[in-house]
Amino acid sequence: MLSCFARTVGVLYWCARFLLVAPLMFGGAQVPAQPPDAGNPLTLTEAIDRTLAQNPELAVFRFRDAALAGRAQTADLRPPLILGGELENVGGDGGSDAAELTVSLSSVIELGGQRAARVDVVSARRSLLAAEEQAAALDLLGEVIRRYVDVLAARERLALASDSAALADDTLLAVEQRVQAAASPRSEALRARAARSRASLAVQSRQRQLAARKLALVSLWAGDSTAFSVDPAGLYRLPPSAGFAELYARAQRNPAIARFASEERLRAAELRLAETESSLDIGWSAGIRHSREIDETTLVAGVELPLFPGRRNAGAVASALAERQQVAAEREAALLRLKSRLYRAVSGREQALAAVEMLRNDVVPILSEALAEVERAYRRGRYSYLEWVAAREELIGARRAKIEAAAAALRYGAEIEQMTAAPLLPAGAEPKK
Repeated sequence: MLSCFARTVGVLYWCARFLLVAPLMFGGAQVPAQPPDAGNPLTLTEAIDRTLAQNPELAVFRFRDAALAGRAQTADLRPPLILGGELENVGGDGGSDAAELTVSLSSVIELGGQRAARVDVVSARRSLLAAEEQAAALDLLGEVIRRYVDVLAARERLALASDSAALADDTLLAVEQRVQAAASPRSEALRARAARSRASLAVQSRQRQLAARKLALVSLWAGDSTAFSVDPAGLYRLPPSAGFAELYARAQRNPAIARFASEERLRAAELRLAETESSLDIGWSAGIRHSREIDETTLVAGVELPLFPGRRNAGAVASALAERQQVAAEREAALLRLKSRLYRAVSGREQALAAVEMLRNDVVPILSEALAEVERAYRRGRYSYLEWVAAREELIGARRAKIEAAAAALRYGAEIEQMTAAPLLPAGAEPKK
């Protein structure tokens, strides 16, 4: 089970690498001895290391496996030998002189292979537990990636709020100069001051939101320090993606789907165990009997055969068969849900990537140039204060939309990688730098 878990963790490391191009040392990453701070940025690799080492959600699987190991030892035991004793004819007319003492050993001979079937059931349960651990690891590491992306996006929103506050300061300075020169009414200066105050409040709000996102991330490893930084460029490292058909083929090998194969093996083992319990189990006993009255010791033996075991066990066999068939139906239903969810994630990511590309290459540069033109025209008295504010808000809105689109693309990418348990990149592709 540990080797399967290690492979799952390795897959997620590659997912994280291609998703954010974090500086990984694959296979050699260690949990940092000191908590990250502003001078020691927290990478996605370190966040994953800390979560795997300290999050309790994965620790429970070790105890569950240990419990199943104990059950395996019990399942491999043969039927017990039972030592019995029986004292007869005590206290009758003959007194203790007529007493008879019988001492015997008894047990059961299993003829249907029940012992092997019991061992197979426990072994199948351990295999299912390994599949569940892989799926849980994917879910947990996917959550690490999403929260890390949330920190990246919150950091960029704070930077944008700071830029907006700086623009508000510049606007206020320019407006006051025009008011002093009697080129603009005093009301424009008052409105500019109010806008600067709102921008300052926005900065404070974004700071609190960033702290909250950081705390949500470190809580995955029971941390409480938010004094760390992240690489802001990671928000815009968006690798290409394989096509939907290839991604869906990978998704069918996802541990969440593969666990159905393990569960089906478990149900098949339980069915075989139920069938073996329909066979005859011969009970036997052997011992000696001593009669005090005649001072004689004799051998005694006995055999017990259950009547109609198959008929009595028919319900258990039917139930086990139905549960096995149910697994196949559940797998098909899970695949249908997975296909729909994967298609939505792929489509959403493509839309988000297109939005980032257009905003970064077209909209933001155009609006930046337009803002510069409006500012120059305002200083010359050709445009009003409202036109300058509108141009500024359009640029801030476009930059905010770019942040949200990039964050959405990364979240969709994390969801896709979680569903496929593989990197986004098609075979042979290289991530964009």
